[in-house]
Amino acid sequence: MGDKHDTQSSSSSPKPPLHPVYTVSNIQHKIRVLDGTKVTYASWVRLFTLHTKTYKVLSHIDGTAPPEPTADNYIDWCEIDAHVLQWIYGTMSDDLLPRVLEDESTAYEAWQRVSAIFLSNKGARAAALENKFNNLKLANLPSFDAYCQKLKDLAGQLKDVGAAVSDQRLVLQLV
Repeated sequence: MGDKHDTQSSSSSPKPPLHPVYTVSNIQHKIRVLDGTKVTYASWVRLFTLHTKTYKVLSHIDGTAPPEPTADNYIDWCEIDAHVLQWIYGTMSDDLLPRVLEDESTAYEAWQRVSAIFLSNKGARAAALENKFNNLKLANLPSFDAYCQKLKDLAGQLKDVGAAVSDQRLVLQLV
């Protein structure tokens, strides 16, 4: 009788531990929605990357090749990749989501599409943002706080396209 019990316990293998990615129920509680204005691309990338490291899924957005479809872990990889893809889609503004959303995409492919939106045509984006920054007037906004926030938002967007605004210039524009 004791032998039968020992045989059953030795033949059953322990379940693998739950992957950390499955513990995230709402990514928006951890990463704010990317809108390109209040939440800049650079800030979103830093937060998103931090979370992918924490939840052990960085390899899904950093260009690491997925396992071969014949590999034993391929199905698990696909499920985890779908979670990371949901994180990306779940942290896009309503305006950005249609530009990123595609059928049959991996998280890495979506990550690249987001990157292309914010990093392509840097010169033209920088010129348009510089124009907005230089022509922003306090009279056009409801309050001084709103004016300061708009300047800060534009400065963040300019930084995203490689045209960072110095603190001195920000103060001069404010004055």
